[in-house]
Amino acid sequence: MTSASEGQEVKLLDFWASMFAMRVKIALAEKGITDYECREQDIATPKSPFLLQLNPVHKKVPVLIHNGKPICESLIIVQYIDEVWNDRSPLLPSDPYLKSHAMF
Repeated sequence: MTSASEGQEVKLLDFWASMFAMRVKIALAEKGITDYECREQDIATPKSPFLLQLNPVHKKVPVLIHNGKPICESLIIVQYIDEVWNDRSPLLPSDPYLKSHAMF
């Protein structure tokens, strides 16, 4: 297993049935990031104060928390993961046009 990196804290707010959270988990796995805390959110009950604090606009999962900073929306998170851990296999093409198609 490869950790996120020495001194980096990675958490993921997710819901087990969310395909968007699964997209983030796949991106983390592809980058070899396995040492992260997964915090399941029960979306059938009222939203947790933690989720509302981290994603006050859409109030949805997934939310990636990297070193205390929240990143929301799965495609934005995937792009963030690709750029932060750029020393590993790229998730998205470097060409802007091809990248736009991959993200679409």
